[in-house]
Amino acid sequence: MAEARPTSLFRRFLDSEASGGLVLMAAAALALVVANSALGPAYVSALSAYLGPLSVLHWINDGLMAVFFLFVGLEIKREMLDGQLATWSRRALPGLGAVGGMAVPAAIYLAFTWQDPVLRAGWAIPAATDIAFALGVLSLLGNRVPASLKVFLAALAIIDDLGAVVIIAVFYTASISVLDLGLAAAVLAGLVVMNRMGVLRLLPYLLLGAVLWFFVLRSGVHATIAGVLLALTIPLRMKPGGTDDVENSPLHRLEHGLHHAVAFVIVPVFGFANAGVSLTGLGWGVLADPLTLGVSLGLVLGKLVGVMGASVIAIRLGLAALPAGASWVQLGGVALLCGIGFTMSLFIGMLAFPGNAALQDGVKIGILAGSLVAGLLGWLVLRLAPRRARGA
Repeated sequence: MAEARPTSLFRRFLDSEASGGLVLMAAAALALVVANSALGPAYVSALSAYLGPLSVLHWINDGLMAVFFLFVGLEIKREMLDGQLATWSRRALPGLGAVGGMAVPAAIYLAFTWQDPVLRAGWAIPAATDIAFALGVLSLLGNRVPASLKVFLAALAIIDDLGAVVIIAVFYTASISVLDLGLAAAVLAGLVVMNRMGVLRLLPYLLLGAVLWFFVLRSGVHATIAGVLLALTIPLRMKPGGTDDVENSPLHRLEHGLHHAVAFVIVPVFGFANAGVSLTGLGWGVLADPLTLGVSLGLVLGKLVGVMGASVIAIRLGLAALPAGASWVQLGGVALLCGIGFTMSLFIGMLAFPGNAALQDGVKIGILAGSLVAGLLGWLVLRLAPRRARGA
């Protein structure tokens, strides 16, 4: 009898990832309360204070988030090599859904902001899906949602994250320091050599990874890209039968080691530091501002049309199958949840409008409004959708 394949870390991670999403929701809500209370000035001052060469906010966005991107990179590599994205048939539906879910929101955003060349820089803001938030909402629905849809949402969000990493590297890179970029490339080459030589201890990878982060930060490419590059060099050991060697794989050890820190510390800290926006003096008219409207509608309408449209086309053409046990209505509900674009959307928004507090506040309001509406509508659709009969 063939040896049973071990349960994927990806699937076992879903429940705790959802819990992390609930913590993130609480952190974002707390940031809004603090920013609009008597503590608001202290909140802004604390984030602006300098610790060495960087402000507290920069340490969070460039330092802590590099660890988040390291974790994202590990997830991407793990799932591509031996998980839900290991074969083209498994990648088809979430992959095409992710492409549609990035393209249509960007198009909707540009439709509202095309006349302003400054605002056009934010085209990628509504293209991202927040896996922690989305799975947090799904967790509230319990067994009303088939496990196949949870896997679909998580796989789509991972591919979405990969697309966001590429977008950040290509479109949101400042002036380049050729020397520092060359030094970063040399360090990356060293990491690849260690991988090829079969080095399995994590410490050498992490030490060189810190050096890589330093040179990438100085090069002009956003420092978080160093986290993804480091992740791609961490070895994933496989057994002769083709299954992953969980106990002896450096990738698994690092993934497990980072899991709780990322889900329950790093991402909530990022959310608390970036979600706080003062609403003093703002009326309902701010929601009709082209920037805010482009972001919010891009998330709500763009994700629904993009993800659902691409998925319908893929299934109708026979390129993919409807997730097992799921209905079309439930798939639409999950497409709505993809409009929760918190962490990565905020991150891209900070890169799109650096140093412009007014535009960053508009981005935050659009993201918060769009994510709230998308989350509520997605939850409502999935809560009311009839369950698909078994075998249907």
